Amino acid sequence: MSRIRFKVAMSLDGFIAGPHGEYDWIVPEPAIDFGEIFAQFDTFVMGRGTYDVATQDGAPPFPAGAKLFVFSSSMRQVRNPAVTILPRVSTDAVDRIRSAARKDIWLFGGGQLFRSFLAGGFVDTVDVAVMPVLLGEGLPLLPAMEARTALRLTAHKVYPSGIVALEYAVEPPA
Repeated sequence: MSRIRFKVAMSLDGFIAGPHGEYDWIVPEPAIDFGEIFAQFDTFVMGRGTYDVATQDGAPPFPAGAKLFVFSSSMRQVRNPAVTILPRVSTDAVDRIRSAARKDIWLFGGGQLFRSFLAGGFVDTVDVAVMPVLLGEGLPLLPAMEARTALRLTAHKVYPSGIVALEYAVEPPA
């Protein structure tokens, strides 16, 4: 079964976007092979805000043949057969996403969607690239949640730019 992986860049003080959604603070790192990273995924899951940013003119395109699932209660279906709009996070919605995937699934959305997937027990891994920057304010990695989630470090790498990539497996509840 395809894994759902929350893969995100984060400032050292825990923000995944600046206060206005900006991400210009993400440090470029020539040693990171984005082609290799994107080749691990054929399905992307996001909220409407992330979808709007990711599909703006000038944004890098998703890989050819990729499937996009967008969670939104107000967005209408778009004229793109690769995009499916889902109204809410549920076991049925996640089963539909998993059945469409042949590779891993990138939970590409923001902190709110991450929290919903985590609370539902749907996230398999959390992969965070910690950027060497302090933003002071912005969108947090994870808005407040009711229960703790244990993680187990499975990999880490330090890049010349100062980026620290951390990969964690989500531990099942005790």
